Amino acid sequence: MGALQITLGVVGVAVSLVAWVAFIMGVVRQVRIIRLGQPDATRNGPFWPRMKTLIKEFAAHTRMNKFRTVGPWHWLVMWGFLIGTAVWFEAYGEMFDAEFAWPIIGHWAPWLFLVEILGVGTVLGGVALAVIRQRNHPRRADRQSRFAGSNFAQAYFVEAVVIIEGLGIVGVKAFKISSGIEDPALWTSFVSKPLGAILPASAAAVSITALIKLLSGIVWLYVVGRTLTMGIAWHRFSAFFNIYFKREDDGGVALGRLKPMMSDGKPLDFEEADPEKDVFGAGQVEDFTWKGWLDFTTCTECGRCQSQCPAWNTGKPLSPKLVITQLRDHAYAKAPYLLAGGKRDMTGEEIGLTGDNPHAGIDVLALAESERPLVGGPEENGVIDPEVLWSCTTCGACVEQCPVDIEHVDHIVDMRRYQVMIESNFPTELNGMFKNLENKGNPWGQNAKDRLNWADDLDFEVPVFDGEWGDTEYLFWVGCAGAFEDRAKKTTRAVAELLHIAGVRYQVLGPEETCTGDPARRAGNEFVFQMLAQQNVEVLNSVFSETEPSSRKIVVTCAHCFNTLANEYPELGGQYEVVHHTQLLNRLVREKRLTPVAPIAEDVTYHDPCYLGRHNKVYEAPRELVGASGAALREMPRHAERSMCCGAGGARMWMEERIGKRINVDRVDEALGTAPSKIATGCPFCRVMLTDGVTSRQNDGDAGQNVEVVDVAQLLLSSVKRGEQQKAAPAPAAVSAGPAAGAAESGGEAEADGRADVPTDEVPSGTAQTEEDK
Repeated sequence: MGALQITLGVVGVAVSLVAWVAFIMGVVRQVRIIRLGQPDATRNGPFWPRMKTLIKEFAAHTRMNKFRTVGPWHWLVMWGFLIGTAVWFEAYGEMFDAEFAWPIIGHWAPWLFLVEILGVGTVLGGVALAVIRQRNHPRRADRQSRFAGSNFAQAYFVEAVVIIEGLGIVGVKAFKISSGIEDPALWTSFVSKPLGAILPASAAAVSITALIKLLSGIVWLYVVGRTLTMGIAWHRFSAFFNIYFKREDDGGVALGRLKPMMSDGKPLDFEEADPEKDVFGAGQVEDFTWKGWLDFTTCTECGRCQSQCPAWNTGKPLSPKLVITQLRDHAYAKAPYLLAGGKRDMTGEEIGLTGDNPHAGIDVLALAESERPLVGGPEENGVIDPEVLWSCTTCGACVEQCPVDIEHVDHIVDMRRYQVMIESNFPTELNGMFKNLENKGNPWGQNAKDRLNWADDLDFEVPVFDGEWGDTEYLFWVGCAGAFEDRAKKTTRAVAELLHIAGVRYQVLGPEETCTGDPARRAGNEFVFQMLAQQNVEVLNSVFSETEPSSRKIVVTCAHCFNTLANEYPELGGQYEVVHHTQLLNRLVREKRLTPVAPIAEDVTYHDPCYLGRHNKVYEAPRELVGASGAALREMPRHAERSMCCGAGGARMWMEERIGKRINVDRVDEALGTAPSKIATGCPFCRVMLTDGVTSRQNDGDAGQNVEVVDVAQLLLSSVKRGEQQKAAPAPAAVSAGPAAGAAESGGEAEADGRADVPTDEVPSGTAQTEEDK
């Protein structure tokens, strides 16, 4: 050990002490800050299922590999960091003694091979990630970059450290080999041994390279310890906890049901709730749970959520990534005020700090941050702009793609809940929808007695529940759209007819049915949702009062009703087996109870409804039905779990789209790119939005007049009955001169009544069409 080695070692240790103190203090402070969030006991267990999910997600990179061009490189960097930490600590000994190596394993061939893989893999991974970031730089126009809004300086700092670490690992090994300290087999050191053959023999070089390797990590520790909002660095630690504490203990992402409205760690009971004491959604950043704060901390700013967001991709101000990072920056800036005991009431008055000089010792920037409203426009200096908050369709694409399991939709809906129930600050279009739900039990404001009008001219009797369940197999939940919306009625009629043909014993509720409450809940009106849901649960439980729990079966045509009945009603005492009509019909086809006899020799593209596909993982059944009908399926580029939203979710069905391109038109453009004659879907909301989009493009001359939007049930019914219908009935006449006429003549075969959808600018439907679409 010479003077140089002693000097290097002392410098390395001294610098390390400063960095380690900064880092440990950062960890302690970060834990204290995350604990500022509301309690949430639902994350506590069970241990083994959560641990299994954690091991699977990080070891196999199951979520990271959703972007396959990134996954393998990140996998190399991750393992390089985890196992490479042992190699990094080895540098402390190597600075003092060039021959230092870990006891037992230091010269073991498998360990040397692993170290070689880590060193080379880390360099390649770091370079690849930097190249990917450059190739997806925000200089690309039209919001094509998922890194728009990300902090590039922090990202390149982390990637530089990664690359230097890898070079340090290989460099130390190479100088040890060149100096004769080690003579490993070539297979264990396939890069460092050839490199060592051309490097000079120098024990001092080993120690110097070891110091460089150490200092890169030391600088990283110091910088991240002092920068708690550097998610791209902190996710190396927090991601493990974020994955373990994800909402669903079975490993599923936070989709399907919404997180219940919580206060002080318990579901909020509206009969006993006190707005002065209880938390109604999220009106301030401290109203989010500690898991929300952990989400904010863990965001890596990779932009996968942003790249999949339908609002962002159509020019809206919403980026799920930027929502999380803005909440993070606000939370950490406000934290000193909250840690000092600060708290403001709903009017903004200080109630947490008292005394003659309550703000003494608190950073002035933290005080200024504490005065910002969580939701507010530029004039109010709000953290989240209302246009951002209300642009969300709750499609869940962000949650599905996030590699660290951030729960964007739950956080957005929590902010909506506060705005609706406490501030009464929401888009004016929702006023009518809320009133209709409260007074009429459906968003369209139609009378309950008209819920069976869809069945008026069917040539068979639709069985209505009259108090006797008998040997009925399924309750057919028609839904508000299926009962009142003209286009959705065709789906309802098709399903009813197919069930009748198959001999399925079913009943409908008729006037007893009420909206499931989905649009109210997604819009943040939890009170109206609870009112409607409890009413429905009471009705359904009375219907199934003499039925075994395993036989309480409901079939629904609306993806939103499907999700609510299946995933959210159990929390309110409604335990049912809920199937989507595409699932039931597909089963009936497989059982030969429905036999397609006249194949539809047409090209069909299928649009995955978000609340059927992404939220509930139903992808195959509707596609199999398209195939069973004899149609040729043409997939859109964005399909299945990456399907583009139609724009109707999150109560957007009842809100105007004033910014950017209309989401439904964007989706229709993608569908038209497959050159289909029909666009099939499995949700009435999607059908309405896509039909209006097709109509808009037909009026622009960008779509053929033969293109129509249908439900997959109509394709199947057409295949089952078309031959018989063609013999029994003459060809239908055009509805009117103009665009709709051609559509009715050429595309009507998929409709139960032999006619295609009539554009809403010619015949009014249950859903008002905006001027922009006419």
